[in-house]
Amino acid sequence: MEKEKPILEDPTEKKHNTRKIIIFIIIGIGIVISGLFLYSRYIGTSGLEVKEYKITNSNIPKSMHGLKIVHISDIHYGRITYEKQLKNLVKKINLTKPDLVIFSGDLIDKDTKVTGEIADQISSILKEIKASIGKYAIKGNHDFAFTQWDFILENSGFIDLNDTYDSIYKESNDYILLTGISTNLYGDKTLDEKLAPTNQFLETLTEEMIQPSYRILVLHEPDYVDQIDINDFDLVLAGHSHNGQVSFPLIGPIWLPKGAKTYYKPHYKIGETELFISSGIGVSTVNFRLFNRPSFNLYRLTAY
Repeated sequence: MEKEKPILEDPTEKKHNTRKIIIFIIIGIGIVISGLFLYSRYIGTSGLEVKEYKITNSNIPKSMHGLKIVHISDIHYGRITYEKQLKNLVKKINLTKPDLVIFSGDLIDKDTKVTGEIADQISSILKEIKASIGKYAIKGNHDFAFTQWDFILENSGFIDLNDTYDSIYKESNDYILLTGISTNLYGDKTLDEKLAPTNQFLETLTEEMIQPSYRILVLHEPDYVDQIDINDFDLVLAGHSHNGQVSFPLIGPIWLPKGAKTYYKPHYKIGETELFISSGIGVSTVNFRLFNRPSFNLYRLTAY
């Protein structure tokens, strides 16, 4: 019986099949890239999350037990954040019924042309934020060049916390000391000069006077915590990093700004001090967010 001859594969057909596989792979990669592009531009930058944290520290005055702090940052008004998004932010903040609202910088994007009408619009919207104790803000690096920043703050009911401090009271003489530092990427002041008002106040306190048992620091660029005595503060609130505006699982952020190369994640524990970094509302440099939706933080302080 004669053996059947093996069927030889046509080299031309093999080359054709290989070409088809390569084309399908290229098309697949293109679809994935296009999908990520569209998602990060239109879905990743939309919506608004509220990240809740419980902060327990025995230094918190008993009268402050249960205090609610809303921490917002990096609105970058004028890039992709406008009137509609700002009104939605205010609405969601008010739903949390905060005692304190703290803004840690970059209200306006550096590429925005701020007219008197826009300044009025921003301040009138932010004025609607309700806080039972007060609203405080510092300048970010994008805010530095805008003279309208002061006008907006004054007309929206926020207290300017740049390079100064305030004492926060609630139902007793015990208080929290709140300190703010303006952007460290611009300006001539050193960190020591910015902290001088706080340190001078503390030096005036005698043993008979009530000391602040819990201290909060607000600054824009988180990496500068390494240049101060972090042990002087129980809680540090920052922004600037956006927690990595475009990030990939297991890989992390593909780019981080100067001042947020070391500290950029949502939370760190440095000794006994807690550092929280807001992911922010808007975008900077590029109009994309990937695996990092816009958000603000809500902290509940508990003494036990």
